[in-house]
Amino acid sequence: MQNHEIDYKIFGEEMQYVEVELDPGETTIAEPGAFMMMDDGIAMETIFGDGSQQSNNGGLFGKLLNAGKRVLVGESLFMTAFTNTGSGKKRVSFASPYPGKIIAVNLQQMGYRIICQKDAFLCAAKGVSVGIEFQKKLGTGLFGGEGFIMEKLEGDGMVFMHASGYVQQKELQVGELLKIDTGCIVGFTSTVEYDIQFVGGIKNTLFGGEGVFFATLRGPGIVWIQSLPVSRLAGRILRYATTSRREEGSVLGGLGNLLDGDGTW
Repeated sequence: MQNHEIDYKIFGEEMQYVEVELDPGETTIAEPGAFMMMDDGIAMETIFGDGSQQSNNGGLFGKLLNAGKRVLVGESLFMTAFTNTGSGKKRVSFASPYPGKIIAVNLQQMGYRIICQKDAFLCAAKGVSVGIEFQKKLGTGLFGGEGFIMEKLEGDGMVFMHASGYVQQKELQVGELLKIDTGCIVGFTSTVEYDIQFVGGIKNTLFGGEGVFFATLRGPGIVWIQSLPVSRLAGRILRYATTSRREEGSVLGGLGNLLDGDGTW
């Protein structure tokens, strides 16, 4: 293996965190803000890019190019590296930023490369390359929404993704087609073919409420699916936060709000 070999344990049910165990000299990388806690003897260092061999190739220009790609997917120019500088095993933990599940993936078992949503990456063994994956088809680029620019995780080590809601891992057979909301895709292996399809039908377009386009995933390969995209949850919370309560109690007016426990009229 070229990437550092790390052990791990995931704790919790709906509010999870992952504990990574590092042997002396081993390093794990993580997104800024993912850190939760660590043992004494672990050195924390902010690095430019992802610290992989790919990002170091080409000297300063290579590092700038790799970091620039991360900006395109809405991530920070920097990542944080945690290295065990002690003599025994040490542990460092990373937490998911919202309710859901943490998905542990061994890249060596997944063809050394997976594609994921741009905000799905949490942490990984040092040596894993975190880049970008542009969707080549014009329709995908114009109408793919959350799926236009995705992250590309390459290497032979462990990576950890976080997803919201219930998470299902689905294996698609050769030629098997899955139609899915773009926001419900967490990631998929590189053998899966990704595209965007028009829903069709004037009623579906105007009144369906599900968007005009959805994603298609064609096997073979493995797909990770989340039931509640955080963007959907945030949109619903924002709608309730900015809408007058009178809307729900319109028949009874202020009395309806009072019966609901809202003392306003």
